[in-house]
Formats: sequence, structure tokens, C-alpha cells
Amino acid sequence: QVQFVESGGGLVQPGGSLRLSCAASGINIFSISNMGWYRQAPGKQRELVATITRGGLANYADSVKGRFTISRDSAENTMYLQMDSLKPEDTAVYYCNARILPTPAWGQGTQVTVSG
Repeated sequence: QVQFVESGGGLVQPGGSLRLSCAASGINIFSISNMGWYRQAPGKQRELVATITRGGLANYADSVKGRFTISRDSAENTMYLQMDSLKPEDTAVYYCNARILPTPAWGQGTQVTVSG
């Protein structure tokens, strides 16, 4: 069974940094054609924040470009999202998932709150 578990969220002041982790089980993340980080703010739809292909090509939403970095670690079978220069509008629950069909079940996500 494919499962992704997000962690690393927390409360941070504007301008601060966090690194989110997405631990995968039941599948090798390097075998997945495309994986993504998503976020959902209160009262808003879930949005795609960053993606990474099997070959390592990364893409970012305009709102996070230059501030967020997506990466993967084969030894840990984990995907990361390094978030720098955080803004209050980055506050949301962050999720990871494989961008494949059928889409695996969504995890619980990890809360990121930027306030100060």
C-alpha cells in the first residue's frame, strides 16, 4: 500500500525557514514519474506548490519561485520541501503526493503557520 507521511511543519516568523519531509512507503519515490507538494489554506482549494520529475526536473508555482526548493533523497525514500523567506500567505496545511493515476490516498498533511 502506497503511503506518504508529511512532517516538519510548525510556527515560524515571517522571513524564517522550514524544511518539510514526505516519507514514502510501499513505493520507491524515484520510480514515480512526477511528485508534488501541495498546500491548502483555510477556506481555499488545495493548490500545487512544487513538482519534481523522475529525472529531477523541478517546477514551482509563481508564488513560491525563488523561495522554495523541492528535492528527494533515495536513501531515505523521502521528498523534501525547503521553504525560505516565508510569508504569512504561505500559511497552510502542506501535503505531498504522487502525480499519478489513480492518485494515492492523501496523508494528514503538516501545518505551516507564518506569523509574528
